[in-house]
Amino acid sequence: MLRLMITRLSFNDAPTVAFGGKSFGKVGAYEKIQGRAFGELDPASPLNAVITDIALAPHNARGMVEYAVDFYILRPVDPARGNKVMIFDVTNRGNKMTYLPLSFPFRGPGRYLPNNDPCGPDDAGTGLLMRQGNTIIWTGWDATAPPGGGRMTLTVPIAEIDGKPIVATALEEIMADMPQNPSPTAEMLNFPLTYPAATLDKSQASLTVRKYREDPPTVVPAEEWEYVDASTIALSPAGKKSFEPGMIYQFIYQATNPKVIGIGFAAVRDFTSFARHAAADAHRTPNPLLNTIRWSIATGLSQSGRFHRPFLYLGFNQDEAGRRVFDGMMPYINGSGGGFFNHRFGQPNRTAFKRLSHVYPEQFFPFAYSEMTDPITGKTDSVLARCEASGTKPKIMEINDSNSWWFKNASLSITTPDGSRDLADPADVRFYLLSSLPHGVGKGRGFCEHLQNPLSPGPALRALLSAMIDWVVAGKEPPSSNVPRLRDGTLVAPSSQEAVGFPQIPGVNYNGAANIRELLDYGPDFDKGIISRVPPVPKGHAYATLVPKVDEDGLDIAGIRLPDIAVPIGTYTGWNTLARAPKDDGAAMGSYIPFARTKAERIASGDPRLSLEERYGTHGRYVEMVRQACERLVAERLLLSEDAEAFIKAAEERDLGLPR
Repeated sequence: MLRLMITRLSFNDAPTVAFGGKSFGKVGAYEKIQGRAFGELDPASPLNAVITDIALAPHNARGMVEYAVDFYILRPVDPARGNKVMIFDVTNRGNKMTYLPLSFPFRGPGRYLPNNDPCGPDDAGTGLLMRQGNTIIWTGWDATAPPGGGRMTLTVPIAEIDGKPIVATALEEIMADMPQNPSPTAEMLNFPLTYPAATLDKSQASLTVRKYREDPPTVVPAEEWEYVDASTIALSPAGKKSFEPGMIYQFIYQATNPKVIGIGFAAVRDFTSFARHAAADAHRTPNPLLNTIRWSIATGLSQSGRFHRPFLYLGFNQDEAGRRVFDGMMPYINGSGGGFFNHRFGQPNRTAFKRLSHVYPEQFFPFAYSEMTDPITGKTDSVLARCEASGTKPKIMEINDSNSWWFKNASLSITTPDGSRDLADPADVRFYLLSSLPHGVGKGRGFCEHLQNPLSPGPALRALLSAMIDWVVAGKEPPSSNVPRLRDGTLVAPSSQEAVGFPQIPGVNYNGAANIRELLDYGPDFDKGIISRVPPVPKGHAYATLVPKVDEDGLDIAGIRLPDIAVPIGTYTGWNTLARAPKDDGAAMGSYIPFARTKAERIASGDPRLSLEERYGTHGRYVEMVRQACERLVAERLLLSEDAEAFIKAAEERDLGLPR
């Protein structure tokens, strides 16, 4: 008999009124439901057998593998007034991330604290998601996300072999001035290990340091580092007090107790299916969303965007009854990658850039939604192969910022692996570039050489989500794909500054650093999710990295040009350079390089870009051009009218030093 794999829910308390009781148009008020779901998986099911080490997890008396996951729901108090759409916002390291740019259009992923209990009086932002009548759901899926701070967690079993702990070599990379350290300006005194050390014998571990990845590593003597405990290392008083910013440390050690982290995919699948379909019975906690959900759309940002591709590839968009789990999926800044999500001793928190965590498995064939043959390995496959075989393919909007083309190899989604040919868009798949936008929104220089790019993707994401809802619910075709292409010369190799078209701006370090997706040897059992070669060894082959060509101002030519790009006051890029290691990238951070105010200032500095004075003449002319750009984007359904009004108001209030 078919079993529904969520067996029980526990609730933190009764549903509570959200947003201070505020009413959202015809939909009315919202409420919060929070708790923990308990599930079990049949390890013999073909749908679950793709989970690495599930056969090595402890089984209960029924032969099932158990897990528990946090959930958080915002829904209309009167579900009949909702739109029957579930927005399942995949969490990022346990945090509720995509909600922010969707609700607060001019906020974006960067150095701010995520709001993990977004139900206070001021937490609805513009109220777009609520005015539409959506039910919004978050759950855990990353079993390495630490508890606390309102993060959504997942508890999974530890794999064992014949009842004995598994021990294997594991790698931790440590960089004190990169995003893994939440406070890059503070001293980094110790580093937590993802998995505990099997032994504290320092002869069974090594710590090395280098400035650039191409440099030979220097061994840090054993007396200069120490185990604080089995799960933490630190530099000892005999050496440096703290990990040095601008340096790359690699710690290789014997780890134990690998979590069966691939269960995170099944937890999302099963909770979503439960919320959509589970009926109440005498043996299960009632489904609080019974008969209120007809359509489901998944969103995600960065790590949670990268969750989407392996979720589809491994077949998790088919539930235990053979039904489609998500009708639509809208990953943002996922590049062409997945992640270290379904491996023994996996580390889902890792993200690979050129400099940061480059050797961790994230992007590997197949990259595209179309079937093709890998010219390097000879494999033929597609991200959607299992979905198409089961009839569970969703509608997909894959959205990337400019940074994702430079460092997340987004071009591999739309070209052949060797970068020689554009791919046709598969049916029901759209691709969008948010021109010249960064991965992480920032101000000031931070740890970068140049000012950081402050522009948020929020306005574009809100318009595209609205189009996705129309696509899923009403079948209304969304805006056409808008990305750089080989055929029109807007997609190029980052071989030189001239090839990309980036201007020679005085004082700007353009190093052309891009993430090369090389093929690495992780050992003979990598296809089984087991890494035995640590660190991995390059095989001498790499897939193509192609980036957007830019105009004379250094702005991406192709893609969705939000008003700040269409009518710029400076150059915005998806890349930046690291202050302490200027030959390398600033990872997630983009650059902002202001235009000169006057022609005289521009000429004096040698800047080839026209000044604000030369471009716009008067403040009124600038505002009018912003207005026209907004009108074009609204007509193309790439900007909401309410966000267009906000852009125009900001332009009116901005002081450019131009005559009125």
